[in-house]
Amino acid sequence: MSFLNELLGRKNPNMVMQPLYDAIIAEGRHLDWYEQGGVPDSLDGRFDMIAASLCAVLIRLDQTDEARQEIAWLTELFVTDMEGQLRQIGIGDLIVGKRVGEMMSALGGRLGAYREALIGDAKLDQALSRNLYRGEPPEADRLDFTTKNFADFYDRLTQIATDQIIAGNIGKAAP
Repeated sequence: MSFLNELLGRKNPNMVMQPLYDAIIAEGRHLDWYEQGGVPDSLDGRFDMIAASLCAVLIRLDQTDEARQEIAWLTELFVTDMEGQLRQIGIGDLIVGKRVGEMMSALGGRLGAYREALIGDAKLDQALSRNLYRGEPPEADRLDFTTKNFADFYDRLTQIATDQIIAGNIGKAAP
């Protein structure tokens, strides 16, 4: 298929978006989120942190019309990765589709909450508490760490050119 894409001059979405997706995954796995920010170091906690990082990037990319296709490709990579992760931990074929659907629903809810907190008038610490910590926030200094660094991450994304973000040059949120 990649031969046909090259022949027809089409971009391969996996090749185009993989560096950005890899950078998002690296951000979501950064140890400071878990050690200093108190994000639960569990399957759910890791999903929540990766989803939060993905949401920040999607919100930033959504600020420009030039990245519509890339947003779709990035979301497809997330779905494919989550499906693979579920299979890797032993979730059977009959359940994978349902779980992926639940994850996409969770991503959609988080995307709305983070959008409202990052570019709307909702409070980021409340959105993080509800979605990242699943309603059980850590000690105040840990929540402050996460809130500050997540806001700084998004602020840095707003300063980066769209083509650089798509290339995977997103920096890192946690120190």
